[in-house]
Amino acid sequence: MGAHGSAEHRSDTVRDREIAGEQCHLDTVYRRLEEKLAEAEYILEDAAKRVQVGTPGALAERDAQVYRAGAHLQRLNNEFEDFLFGRIDLQRADAPEEHGIPSQTPMDPADPVVAESLHIGRLGVLDAEFGPLVIDWRAPAAAPFYRATPLEPGRVLRRRVIRSKGRKVIGVEDDLLRPDLTPVLGGEELPVVGDGALMATLGRARGHSMRDIVSSIQREQDEVIRAAAAGATLVTGGPGTGKTAVALHRAAFLLYQDRRRYAGGILVVSPTALLVSYTEGVLPALGEEGQVAIRAVGSLVDGVEASRYDSPEVSRIKGSARMVQLLRRAARAALELGAPTELRVFARGRALRLDAGRLKAVRGNVVGGGGTPLNLLRPRARRLLLDALWSEAVRDLPKPGTYAEREQRQEERESFDEYVSDEAPFLDFLDAWWPAVTPRRVLATLRQHRHTNRIARRAVTPEEARLLAASWRHLDERGAGGLSAHDVALLDELQVLLGEPARSKVREVDAVDLLTGLDEVTTYGERAYRQRERERVAEERREYAHVIVDEAQDLTPMQWRMIGRRSRMATWTIVGDPAQSSWPFPAEAQAAMDEVLAGKPRRRHTLTVNYRNPAEIAEVAAKVLELAAPGTPSPSAVRSTGAHPRFAAVREPDPAAFAAAARAELERLLGEVDGTVAVVVPMDRRAEAAGWTAGLGERVVALGSLEAKGLEYDATVVADPTGIAGESEAGLRVLYVALTRATQRLTVLSGPDDLPDAAGVPALLK
Repeated sequence: MGAHGSAEHRSDTVRDREIAGEQCHLDTVYRRLEEKLAEAEYILEDAAKRVQVGTPGALAERDAQVYRAGAHLQRLNNEFEDFLFGRIDLQRADAPEEHGIPSQTPMDPADPVVAESLHIGRLGVLDAEFGPLVIDWRAPAAAPFYRATPLEPGRVLRRRVIRSKGRKVIGVEDDLLRPDLTPVLGGEELPVVGDGALMATLGRARGHSMRDIVSSIQREQDEVIRAAAAGATLVTGGPGTGKTAVALHRAAFLLYQDRRRYAGGILVVSPTALLVSYTEGVLPALGEEGQVAIRAVGSLVDGVEASRYDSPEVSRIKGSARMVQLLRRAARAALELGAPTELRVFARGRALRLDAGRLKAVRGNVVGGGGTPLNLLRPRARRLLLDALWSEAVRDLPKPGTYAEREQRQEERESFDEYVSDEAPFLDFLDAWWPAVTPRRVLATLRQHRHTNRIARRAVTPEEARLLAASWRHLDERGAGGLSAHDVALLDELQVLLGEPARSKVREVDAVDLLTGLDEVTTYGERAYRQRERERVAEERREYAHVIVDEAQDLTPMQWRMIGRRSRMATWTIVGDPAQSSWPFPAEAQAAMDEVLAGKPRRRHTLTVNYRNPAEIAEVAAKVLELAAPGTPSPSAVRSTGAHPRFAAVREPDPAAFAAAARAELERLLGEVDGTVAVVVPMDRRAEAAGWTAGLGERVVALGSLEAKGLEYDATVVADPTGIAGESEAGLRVLYVALTRATQRLTVLSGPDDLPDAAGVPALLK
């Protein structure tokens, strides 16, 4: 007992000594940061004093100086947890540093002496002599921190993860990458503290926001993060392989590597708003804000936020590329809905009339065979209507023969157009016959089953038309009302078909304008509104320099079309896992993706290691994977906890008994883990599940099966697995997702429909 206590004391002494050494270096870093802060503040003050400088060049220089100093101040003032998080101890290189990148090959692989140590952090920091105190994690010199392995260590003898809180170092975890050597630093044996950085990181409790993985990126993940940006980078990986985290870190790396190129903006598309809120803190923690937009697929259209869910049957219809044909017809039908069938005007001393047949011919000529958006065709409609009226006006007159007669007829025509165009009957008719149509208004016209079925023809079946109409029945005549993520893609398609209506150039002239000659008089409120609009337009980009698609396997063909419109000149990173797809027609989605990426070179990466689930949970999930996607390999779990999934069952069809059992499981798990707990249920039981969690605190959440995508929790209760599996053709894949959300504990709660055995194991998982 005494010997054991002595060894433990020695271990604590080594750990304390190593923590103290890292604390000393961190103190030096913060002193240097304070000096840089003072420099930046001085530059700002100095620039402010130059307000009277008159030359354009000097003013431009001042503005640039203010911008750079302000941006630098903002980055330095951000409070980062674990600002300094890593260190690598390196052997002597076989070649001198070239282009600022140290050689990764040791001069002598058997040399145990540490030649240099590099500290890795969220931002690079240089000392007063421009020596590196901290290497930015994205810099090439930091790559060995992520790339080195015991099989291919390169020059790395020891890799250390440093944990800190604020400005205090609270722990270190080491990996010895050359266990065949006894590394030496300063004449003493290099100490190795802890059980390994990765295991320590994976064991930490989860919160309701994703943490960055900047201190624990593994080699295959780093290869994706640092991959070349040109064309499209396609990344496949099973649950827990870090696809989402890798995608976000790639955004930060691309900005670091080529900020000028990607200042055009990076768009990250997530499948759900829940996943957006879960991940949105990662990039600020990496020192990147402002250049990356993280948007749910249901919020890609300006001013619209998806708030409803479609049934699987309706989702299949709305997501299909067949909707393009249906929407094209619907837009035309919405334009014609309620249109007058006769035009009468009085001109040239008599009444002129265009009947329904003539108007139909004019409308056909307006639309023609081109793809011009309908709202943009209103000027053409006006012109062709005037042509038709003029033809009617001169129908009984002889054709002009001489040049003078033709000139006179032309003058009469111009006078005719000017007169008729200002007549109220013509203007009222044009407004009713070719109105400005909004995408929401088109959806509203599809609320009636008979109308939808009439225009559907071969695009959808009568039953599908009925389901579509029912899904939009809650909308009012203008199309106001909640929409689903699938509806948002349809709105985007309609926006392309319709176009923005042309704004009238005619405005009321105020007497003040006439007296003062001012072009425009506005109130403060009007100016503030216009400024907000300008800021909104600037903020809501329509084109991006790089697009990252997360959980790409869930995108429908219509959603691919929507994203493609925002990335015509962009490079791409696309991450996903076919085995987790909730879209039942992968070939159709693949065709839509291929159309978006047409002509772009593609590079493929596969992530193979499951860092989230312990082996005990991964084994249960693998049984469902074999049913959902036979032959698909499971990612390899890197750890085992000894805690096997728990199976529980409620054998009578009693909702109250099931609710009590679910709540009891949640309470038990809250006592077993320090972090978050989730209960995942079929989509139609979400409201019921919310009642189970009432009063249990902020650590507990209730999720529908489709809402759980991309999220992770310390413990998970998967309730009614057969109900989840039976929701749609992709139900087994959705159940596989639900079973892979937990990092520590998993409970599967069955009802009588799950056919549980005596131990509570449902038939699906036997």
